[in-house]
Amino acid sequence: MQRDAPPRAPAPAPRLPAPLIGAAASSGGGGGGGSGGGGGGASAAPAPPGLPGTTSPRGPGGGRRTEEAGSAPRGRKWPWRRKWRGRGGAWSAAAGPGAGAAAAAAAAAAAAAGGGGGALEAAMAKQYDSVECPFCDEVSKYEKLAKIGQGTFGEVFKAKDRKTGQKVALKKVLMENEKEGFPITALREIKILQLLKHENVVNLIEICRTKAGASPGHATAPGPEAHRKYLTSEGMHTGYPGVSSPYNRCKGSIYLVFDFCEHDLAGLLSNVLVKFTLSEIKRVMQMLLNGLYYIHRNKILHRDMKAANVLITRDGVLKLADFGLARAFSLAKNSQPNRYTNRVVTLWYRPPELLLGERDYGPPIDLWGAGCIMAEMWTRSPIMQGNTEQHQLALISQLCGSITPEVWPNVDKYELFEKLDLVKGQKRKVKDRLKAYVRDPYALDLIDKLLVLDPAQRIDSDDALNHDFFWSDPMPSDLKGMLSTHLTSMFEYLAPPRRKGSQITQQSTNQSRNPATTNQTEFERVF
Repeated sequence: MQRDAPPRAPAPAPRLPAPLIGAAASSGGGGGGGSGGGGGGASAAPAPPGLPGTTSPRGPGGGRRTEEAGSAPRGRKWPWRRKWRGRGGAWSAAAGPGAGAAAAAAAAAAAAAGGGGGALEAAMAKQYDSVECPFCDEVSKYEKLAKIGQGTFGEVFKAKDRKTGQKVALKKVLMENEKEGFPITALREIKILQLLKHENVVNLIEICRTKAGASPGHATAPGPEAHRKYLTSEGMHTGYPGVSSPYNRCKGSIYLVFDFCEHDLAGLLSNVLVKFTLSEIKRVMQMLLNGLYYIHRNKILHRDMKAANVLITRDGVLKLADFGLARAFSLAKNSQPNRYTNRVVTLWYRPPELLLGERDYGPPIDLWGAGCIMAEMWTRSPIMQGNTEQHQLALISQLCGSITPEVWPNVDKYELFEKLDLVKGQKRKVKDRLKAYVRDPYALDLIDKLLVLDPAQRIDSDDALNHDFFWSDPMPSDLKGMLSTHLTSMFEYLAPPRRKGSQITQQSTNQSRNPATTNQTEFERVF
């Protein structure tokens, strides 16, 4: 007698893909943030050796570095992840601050990518019914005091905790034009800031939200008619301010909460009453290079070094800020170059390799910005104020010499080297042009080494910290005493423009696009 075939087990429920935090796909998402890390029912992973406990190359007292800092270990378990309980069971989020919004955005991206058919869409829709950014506190716990910054990626406010009175900085993530969910730049910034824990890097406390479906300008969520009118047939948001789509319940309402710093360097330099002594300049640059050393050892590029992104607390502690353009980097493998975007770094601080189209770059791009900032400590104004990329290259050639294969091997292989009409016949005169401002010979020498055209020959942060500039009299001194005489916060956003000299006319701006046909004196105004 023939037996009947055993009944087949029902197919397991479709698995939702884990969210990818950041631009580069890796195992895991963002690191644990703030003090205490995650929430949502799962404790944050222990801090790996070599991150928060990494020894700085220079301590507060200026001592020499005695041990190497570690880089981020491979295979780290990030707090932002989705895990399954059993085969086909429900998923749960083990999350750090703000993971609810991040998970929702990632799931929306997974749905848009397709795959899994109707069952997957139904499963996602069911899960979204219960997603209300549960891991984020509401931003109403903070009282906004003043607007202190504005940029391409959001606004920054000074605020205080209504219960404790703690001063914080709120950075609003602009999402009105985002149709794909949570902005990838914000996800990358969150991931990086939760990874980096150092006294010279700004501290991310938590992530907050406004009430789901409402913006600060709406007391309640818009009604069904507003949703019907401003949502497309696919259910994606098309731009109505304050309206959240089915795939992004927290649109237009995410805030990153940071420790408050009373000043930024651009604001301090714009105030003629603020005078830095040589020993105080040494301390500023020591802390700045210390922060760069730390992030570079942990394979992170800042990619927007400028004076406005260097914050200083009332106690004189410098912190690198605004990691909105930052990203992880790696060494090229198997002779395959990296292909990073070169549309980064504010123009006045952008290194020549990026202006020439280089996409396989590394830490030297941040060291060029550090050199510009160091010179700015004496000139009180950005030293190369180009109007276009062509103009900026001309100013660089005026100061650092003409860009040729003799001084920069293989520069002729860069994408834009032959396409741009570069200034010819210029000699390097960094020290000659700056000596009227910078009287210390060691300072001139360090600036000269930071502003080297060839990134392969540019000094790195470790060697810069060991430069004689920091080990000759006068030694670096604390900033607290000088800052104690300035009780008002100073930020670039609140200060008058620092651009030196008269505004260039439109005619000279157009002429600067073709340096070969322009009078040489047009490019003499370097700073």
